[in-house]
Amino acid sequence: MIYIPSKSEADWKQFLAQPDKQWKDGYSAKSLAICWQRANGIPEKVKKIFANTTAIELKDVEMLFGIPEYKVALPRGRESQNDLFVLARTDKEIFPIMVEGKVNESFGPLVIEWVKNMSDGKKERLEYLCKLLNLTNKNIDNIRYQLLHRTASAIITANKYHCNIAMILIHSFSQLNKSFKDYSDFCKLYNLEAQLDTIIGPVILNGVRVYWGWVKDEV
Repeated sequence: MIYIPSKSEADWKQFLAQPDKQWKDGYSAKSLAICWQRANGIPEKVKKIFANTTAIELKDVEMLFGIPEYKVALPRGRESQNDLFVLARTDKEIFPIMVEGKVNESFGPLVIEWVKNMSDGKKERLEYLCKLLNLTNKNIDNIRYQLLHRTASAIITANKYHCNIAMILIHSFSQLNKSFKDYSDFCKLYNLEAQLDTIIGPVILNGVRVYWGWVKDEV
């Protein structure tokens, strides 16, 4: 796959699943594109949470490249289409950051909703995700499905690039912190306490040290 450098945030629109519906002022896709494109690297609010983290291996992070709407293949069905894949580096590590932009959007259906009329394909995919995320024996009925496959996509990408670390970053432009509780509920599965503007973890999953972070920013 060959990728062409973007000249402006408008170049991101073509990669959206539903460009006419998703590319609007105040929506996450456009807000995220403006923020990251104009930063020409890692945005200031994101840099700040890395600067404040207690995880030494994440200090002095810089962006090598980013790919908008990055698709990661999963068993039986559609890929996980991440808003932005960033390959980052520090003095110690190279690692993927899967960035999920949010304003008022949710993290999709609850797992208990997603499994209604369970097909063989859905069953196989959920079993795969639970095994990869070490959640086989956990009650995930009230967890948002998107948080599962976004975390999985970060781990899969880390394995692909032979990285020891992966990160899932929620870049929120909601001043009301919409969906933060859903994010917090997911983190509790790993006995982690979610906090605003903070990196938490790591948890070792499939041989990868996985971190999560939530950044509160402005459109």
